[in-house]
Amino acid sequence: MSRSLLFVLATLALPVAANAQTELALWRLDCGEILIRNIGLFTGDPSGPAEERTLTDSCYLIRHGTDLLLWDTGLPAALIGQPLSPEVMAPSLSVDLPTQLAQIGVTPADITQVGISHIHFDHTAQAASFAQAELVIGAGDWQALQASPAPAWFEGTVVPETLAPWLTGGGKVRPVEGDHDLYGDGSVMMLSMPGHTAGETALLVNLPQTGPVLLSGDVTHFEEQLADRAVPVFNVDPAESVVAMDRLEAVAKEHGATLIIQHDSRHIARLPAFPEAAR
Repeated sequence: MSRSLLFVLATLALPVAANAQTELALWRLDCGEILIRNIGLFTGDPSGPAEERTLTDSCYLIRHGTDLLLWDTGLPAALIGQPLSPEVMAPSLSVDLPTQLAQIGVTPADITQVGISHIHFDHTAQAASFAQAELVIGAGDWQALQASPAPAWFEGTVVPETLAPWLTGGGKVRPVEGDHDLYGDGSVMMLSMPGHTAGETALLVNLPQTGPVLLSGDVTHFEEQLADRAVPVFNVDPAESVVAMDRLEAVAKEHGATLIIQHDSRHIARLPAFPEAAR
């Protein structure tokens, strides 16, 4: 049996939300933008025409009863007010996460879990602002962070220091193997989809009014990449990357979920603009 088929079969077994009494809400947050001056790096053809594209960098807050889960933590706050870099990937940021959260009455100390879709720096850079929270992370990525020397695929993409509060042993860590039901009721499911990194994950949130919402992590970066099964040149495992894209679409179809590709502005617009929430 192929691994792709196994993933689809695993998809069919995912639980559905069981406790309708638990408050569940999802906010999309602005975590910056990245100007890509050669999109071929993401489509597997970096030697082609150097077409530009701007990717969004989005993060999410999920309320589950008294718990507050921050999904991804975006680009570094030090970018605010800085000129755009001339590099092939030029990140920018206009507002940090604590400032946005304050608009809805949430402080950094209120965050109970920080969920990281994967350990690339544009998803971990503001994590240390929430050092008291439990870090929930794919086991493959957590294991890679323990390696000495660091894996070659870290170069230019992973900044371990952004996760220093947990790497130094001071913070609580939940390394996730396979799929994981974060709250035990099927409402928030962390789904294993390695390939982009060793521990890449997506997040399925079963909202009572909006319906299921599937946050992609970096399984894919934009619609056309997903349609073409185009694998970025810096992915850890190209074959697993394609399987993960297959599974992402299978989960969305099986659950009737709204797929949100986190780096695609057309997709994040499927959710209410902050400070409104999807419920």
